[in-house]
Amino acid sequence: MTRTAIFLLVLGSLLTTPILAQPRITPAGQLPQDIRLQPLKDLNGYFPMYTADNEKDWEKRRSYLRRKILVSMGLWPMPEKTPLNAVIHSRKEMDGYSLEKVYLETMPGYYLTGSLYRPLNLSQQTGKIPGILSPHGHYQKGRFYDAPKTKLEQQLKNGAEKFREGGRNPIQARSVHLARLGCTVFTYDMVGYADNNQISFELAHGFAKQRPHMNREDRWGFFSPQAENNLQNIMGLQTWNSIRALDFISTLDEVDTDRLAITGSSGGGTQTFIVSAIDPRIKVSMPAVMVSTAMQGGCTCENACLLRVGAGNVDFAAMFAPKPLGLTAADDWTVEIETKGFPDLKALYTLLGEEDNLHLEAHLQFPHNYNYVCRKAMYSFMNQHLGLGYSDVPPERDYQYQGSEQLTVWNDAHPAPEGGEEFEGKLLQSWSNDAQAKLDALLTKQPKSLRAFKEVVGGAIDIVIGQGLPKATRLDWNQTYKQAKTNFLEIGGTLTNLDSESANPVLFLYPENWNQKVVIWLTEDGKDGLYEDDNTLATGVKSLIDKQYCVVGVDLLYQGEFLADGKQPKQTRRVDSNTREAAAYSFGFNHTMFARRTHDILTTISFIFHHESLPEEISLVAMDSTGPLAIAARAQARTVVTKLAVNSNGFRFAKVNNIHSPYFLPGGAKYFDLPGMLAVATPNQTWLSGENEVPLIVDKAYKVARAKDQLKTNHDGSIDAMLDFLRTDPK
Repeated sequence: MTRTAIFLLVLGSLLTTPILAQPRITPAGQLPQDIRLQPLKDLNGYFPMYTADNEKDWEKRRSYLRRKILVSMGLWPMPEKTPLNAVIHSRKEMDGYSLEKVYLETMPGYYLTGSLYRPLNLSQQTGKIPGILSPHGHYQKGRFYDAPKTKLEQQLKNGAEKFREGGRNPIQARSVHLARLGCTVFTYDMVGYADNNQISFELAHGFAKQRPHMNREDRWGFFSPQAENNLQNIMGLQTWNSIRALDFISTLDEVDTDRLAITGSSGGGTQTFIVSAIDPRIKVSMPAVMVSTAMQGGCTCENACLLRVGAGNVDFAAMFAPKPLGLTAADDWTVEIETKGFPDLKALYTLLGEEDNLHLEAHLQFPHNYNYVCRKAMYSFMNQHLGLGYSDVPPERDYQYQGSEQLTVWNDAHPAPEGGEEFEGKLLQSWSNDAQAKLDALLTKQPKSLRAFKEVVGGAIDIVIGQGLPKATRLDWNQTYKQAKTNFLEIGGTLTNLDSESANPVLFLYPENWNQKVVIWLTEDGKDGLYEDDNTLATGVKSLIDKQYCVVGVDLLYQGEFLADGKQPKQTRRVDSNTREAAAYSFGFNHTMFARRTHDILTTISFIFHHESLPEEISLVAMDSTGPLAIAARAQARTVVTKLAVNSNGFRFAKVNNIHSPYFLPGGAKYFDLPGMLAVATPNQTWLSGENEVPLIVDKAYKVARAKDQLKTNHDGSIDAMLDFLRTDPK
């Protein structure tokens, strides 16, 4: 039915109906049926794997997940690979292997430490040998772990361990035996463990409460709003260390870079599947007791904002397909992997024609572990896929346990580097400066550089916002309200995004002779902002309707009909099950309020864009505190939004100093902040108010695009000037 027919039909039936201003879509006393009003997801939720019907769809998913990992961990773009300045010292010859101490500079002034295990008599090798990374999990003191005697005795009794020394330190046990089998193994410290204490264990793994003195624009620490705004987190630092560890082992003369592998358990298992997912140099991967659709990793070092929103550990492990992937399971959160997660992995490997490259070793009689039984399976897996050449892999045997006194890297000849909060601040600033330099270099005077800028910055913003324009087939419109006014028609209903299960009350004001142009009018009061306090149309809205524009109002999440008491929330929601003040425990699994409100705008845009009435032009207007939301939505919608008229009010994510603020957005500051979101939409028409001057990156982007005339500025936020901009035909 045409727009005119709809208007006349409704007008004829409703002329005698009492006029109602500021109509309500949801029945009185009820809130919209929006799943986002339910309790937030936490790390103990259910994280099923995305399944693909064909290889093309999977490759698209894999590419997206890789970008998601890198962005969330502050590795998009990758930091500069500065010289490792690797030092290997204090070599000892042991029974079938040598043991050396290692430290290397992964970032300027920041050192990774570990132990290097090599087969004896390397000079007699006829060819190069495999290199294996061995990240540990949350063993007390990591490389220096020494199992409690009672635990050790129990493991020897129930068959979990075969030898006393192997049970004392399973990390050493696997490193020693892999070296005896003919591999070079680098066992390195997780942040805060053993010798790696420039960032303390208490901070990296036990952070619980924000530190006001490490929450400043010019000096911040991990877990602060500034760190989250720049996507700097412990998990990202650990992952960068793993990448640099791979760089290190690849430089060793004896190592065959075509046979690189990684294996670790628990938190080391997390590092195993994450690094395997993003670094193509890894050829064989075996994460132990970590890949699951259940608990995703309880430590702050295993969580990052954005990371597991719409994804989970099985997804990340699947990214390694079709290369050889081995998993272990125990009587822990991996107990159901055989029926939940592994079948999806098996289907993917089958789809890719390499089902024999996937292996699961499930020993559910044991608790969380990387014990002798599981290590035995790992040795066989490595033998098969690294080509170690054994028809029968020699079994693990005992070795001489090495404690902290024997393994510590630092001594008088190799003194420990500086650490503490002062160093922490310098490290994060250096990390930030490096990223900024790389981002600054993207946009040159050459027009083609704009494409690269949009791929990097726009690609990051895509992850930060977390949703683009929904598909038309995933939107549902339920009209519940119709009312004829003097020269326009009110049509209200609920717009549902079937993917996110959001449900927004939306109001359309149709003029009698619609000009095929639509203006989405955003206000902090939602759709009620279409009206003044006396229930008359807002001045700008009336002017547009008089000029035959359709004006749309929408209640974004926690606006209008989402509020039972009518009060705007002063803080974003957080996960109730975890009281630690690390943002990732909430926003590693859930979108922020800012992101979700942006999604609501994008849903509204998509519905209008795909409507059968075929609008010729869609514009966004936001003249109050919703300005940043409109800018974020436009960054995702790009050319679908013909015009953006917005008052930024000088807002910057970098100035948000509370992780509970409704305007908190992890990563919001990193990619040129709010101006970066404006810049990626270049050369679309924009009317910008609220800035003292045009932001540098915005000015540069429009100049590079040779589209300066498409950017209009008005410092005082004049409504008349804004309306003139909207009514000007686009070029």
